[in-house]
Amino acid sequence: MTPSELVDRALALLLAKDMAGFAGLWAESGVLEFPFAPPGYPTRLDGRAAIEEYMRGYPDIVDMREITEKSLHRSVDPEVVIVEFVAAGRVVATDAPYQMRYIAVITVRDNAIQHYRDYWSPHAAAETLGGADHLVTAFAGGTDE
Repeated sequence: MTPSELVDRALALLLAKDMAGFAGLWAESGVLEFPFAPPGYPTRLDGRAAIEEYMRGYPDIVDMREITEKSLHRSVDPEVVIVEFVAAGRVVATDAPYQMRYIAVITVRDNAIQHYRDYWSPHAAAETLGGADHLVTAFAGGTDE
């Protein structure tokens, strides 16, 4: 797959709530990074297995229903693409609307994601999910108290 085809496949798998398929797009030693991660949230996941474990419960948190905007930008490196997209749906726990803008810098080599740097707003995510504690609980394996 080309990097742009891989991005399209990744977004389709997210919408289909196929987290194992989504994680399967990574190379065995692929990396997922969150440069803007808040305290208590993972900043880096190493390896496909860690990414699959992290993503496993995502559909129980966010019911992503559509990608309302998408722009793909090619870099000077043919293995690297930048994608901007808006995901929309519902927060499962509250049925509140979910709309989040993402920017990702993705390196694809040998038909697999080698590196995915996910630039999202923890503040916006916390607001949508009901606060920073809920964000960390939902995505970082913390406990709600």
